[in-house]
Amino acid sequence: MLKVCNLTKKTPTGDILKDLTFEAKEGEITAVIGASGSGKTTLLRCLAQLDKDFLGKMLLGGRDLSSLSHGEIGLVFQSFHLFPHLDILQNLTLAPIHQGMSKAEAEKKAHKLLSQFSLKTKAHQYPGQLSGGQKQRIAIARALIMDPPILLFDEPTSALDPELVNEVGEIIRSVQDPKRVIILVTHEIRLAEKVANRILFLDHGCLLDNMESSQFFAKDCTKLSKRAQKFLSNLS
Repeated sequence: MLKVCNLTKKTPTGDILKDLTFEAKEGEITAVIGASGSGKTTLLRCLAQLDKDFLGKMLLGGRDLSSLSHGEIGLVFQSFHLFPHLDILQNLTLAPIHQGMSKAEAEKKAHKLLSQFSLKTKAHQYPGQLSGGQKQRIAIARALIMDPPILLFDEPTSALDPELVNEVGEIIRSVQDPKRVIILVTHEIRLAEKVANRILFLDHGCLLDNMESSQFFAKDCTKLSKRAQKFLSNLS
């Protein structure tokens, strides 16, 4: 289980995150939603250890996230971040080989993931030869190759055509694992409603709502914060 305790991110102009405390279970997808400027991206950067200048604790199975290796935190970037000069197989195997995995083992894992995502014919193509949806699947495969116990998605549909939202949702659900925590940061409410087990709603750095997805999106839910109610009504 991921436990976030009193997470606070301070800046000279004010607090971006304000005393966030929540839990995210293995085997579930937790979606973080909210308006622009609510703190979603900052939270993800802290979880990914890209930003370590914060107060509070973040524990995964009792271990501080700062003690995890790079391969134990899988991150799917918003704009893919594939290396254009490397073919797809090289994009997938570069990090694990650098972290000590043998080339043979890395390539075996890469080919297995390419087959899983219906991309096994793309191993020796380059990112520029792929569609946006294919690049996204490669980015997810790259994040999975070290079998991380925590997987983070940063706005996975923002660089894609709207019609691919359902496809991305199916892919995210396909990588759920009883031993893996998945955190999804998204502005795409349809995606959150489709795939998430739990919703965290942020507003100006505060966690206002933390509940099961079915409850959060229920039309007659009376437990939502006033801000979340307004947020959802503006989207309908």
